[in-house]
Amino acid sequence: MIRYRVSKGMRILFVGINPHPGSYRRGVPFSNNKMFWYLLSRSGCILESIDEVRDDHRLKRLYNTKFNQVYKYGFLNVVNRPTRDISMIIEGEEKRGRRTILESIKNYKPKVVCFIGKVAYEKFAGTKNFKSGWQDDIFFSKSFVMHFPLRGRASVRITDLKEVLKHS
Repeated sequence: MIRYRVSKGMRILFVGINPHPGSYRRGVPFSNNKMFWYLLSRSGCILESIDEVRDDHRLKRLYNTKFNQVYKYGFLNVVNRPTRDISMIIEGEEKRGRRTILESIKNYKPKVVCFIGKVAYEKFAGTKNFKSGWQDDIFFSKSFVMHFPLRGRASVRITDLKEVLKHS
């Protein structure tokens, strides 16, 4: 099970769509395919090397200690139920997560909310009428939709993360 991390003073709240069963078992978001963590490393969002985040034990230690407390990042999913594929998400299942995310943004006031992929933002906002990049603020937090980390050129995602980091 993944323990989601949010706290006062967050620089960035990352919001995913839902966990993969492998990541859920490991207890770390995006740990089944570690591309998200590699991108965080390559963009300068975290100081750990790709070799360090490649190792499950080091990654878990990073997530459980430094991610929230040192880097001041948080993580939530729109849907907490693990699935192998987003097509397995049931319509309406995002409502509870949307409320949790809105409450967290309102209460914890992250500088930036970064949605990891268009589907995460689509399920959160209830619309398909948007493009990647900056969105309207949510309460007093800036809002950004990054390209999904598992598809396409890494350089695009690294640019996204550097942009988010610059405003955090």
